[in-house]
Amino acid sequence: MARIQLVLPDEDRDRFSHEAHVEGISLSEWLRLAAKERMQRSVDRQRFGDADEVATFFKWCDTNQSGGTEPDWAEHLDTINASRRQGMSET
Repeated sequence: MARIQLVLPDEDRDRFSHEAHVEGISLSEWLRLAAKERMQRSVDRQRFGDADEVATFFKWCDTNQSGGTEPDWAEHLDTINASRRQGMSET
């Protein structure tokens, strides 16, 4: 097994150690798991390989829509402005 030296701020070390303790594992194991999770996220968001994959993706999106229509810009603005007015006094 390889040994890696890691330099990090004391605050990070303390936070990471605390999380490892809460999970009942060593700091080394916690760091290994965190690195593996990050690598998996990278794999999970693979890019399209070619134009056919892009077309297939958009066909999938079209078949999985809720059937509703997108509100026009005026409706979006009304929603934004109503949200801004929430909690404001009427004076």
